[in-house]
Amino acid sequence: MPANDIVGDKQGRRLTGLLLVAIPVFLVCWMVIWPIISAIARTLWLPDSSGVHRLSIETYQFFFSDQYSLNNLYVTLWTTAVCAVFLLIICLPIALYLRFATGRWAAYVQGLAIFPMFVPSIILSYAFIRVLGPNGTVDLLLNSVGLPRIKSPYLTPWGPVIGLVWDNIPLTVLILLSGMGAVSNHSIEAARDVGAGRLRVFWSIILPRISNSILVAISFTVLGLFSAFTLPYVLGPASPEMMGPFMQRTFRDLNDPTNAITQAVIAFGFCLVFGLFYVRSVAKNRTP
Repeated sequence: MPANDIVGDKQGRRLTGLLLVAIPVFLVCWMVIWPIISAIARTLWLPDSSGVHRLSIETYQFFFSDQYSLNNLYVTLWTTAVCAVFLLIICLPIALYLRFATGRWAAYVQGLAIFPMFVPSIILSYAFIRVLGPNGTVDLLLNSVGLPRIKSPYLTPWGPVIGLVWDNIPLTVLILLSGMGAVSNHSIEAARDVGAGRLRVFWSIILPRISNSILVAISFTVLGLFSAFTLPYVLGPASPEMMGPFMQRTFRDLNDPTNAITQAVIAFGFCLVFGLFYVRSVAKNRTP
């Protein structure tokens, strides 16, 4: 093939590739990047007493000087950290079992792990209240055998933790299980041949190969928890509250869109950090 034809073919493929990604890139810029830029601008370009717009950070100063706002941010960060730890403790053994187990029981375990994905959050909240709420199923069972009632986690900071952990198990298991594909049976068998135990195999062979998957799972979990609304709103306390209900209440009940957008920008800043970890992990995996 002549050199000119080869160059023309490469340019045609490049143009076709650019056209294929043009629409998705345009939608991302229009529906994600532009709203972010607009929200940041609305919180920094504020009118003064005379109605003239000027550059100001007073909404951010108010947020970080207001103890109620800081308490809500703290409980959101606390809930996110606790949920991430519990999800790893629960989902990592499940993913390990599904990676190496075969047979009917493995299929049952996988079905149970994926099942929460098909349960709406409002149904989960109702089930939580009926089971663990005051005078719920657990209280009735304990009362029937003469045992004292438990202290219900409903309307406490632990209520959203239980609901959010249960709700995020499917995605975390799937991400970790996908990372387990990088663990070859040959490397594990070779380690066992030289006398490595299960803990050594996990620590030296499995864990290094799934570290990126763990980071991706944590990143997705953090992004999902910061944007959670239904479970924290229904199961959590009225004060302090997570950022999702806090933003909604500020916008609707207090009729203060500027401070609500400020809260959203601050939440986005925390999510951006974990989003960068995810992007870095993906880029690292694609680097030859």
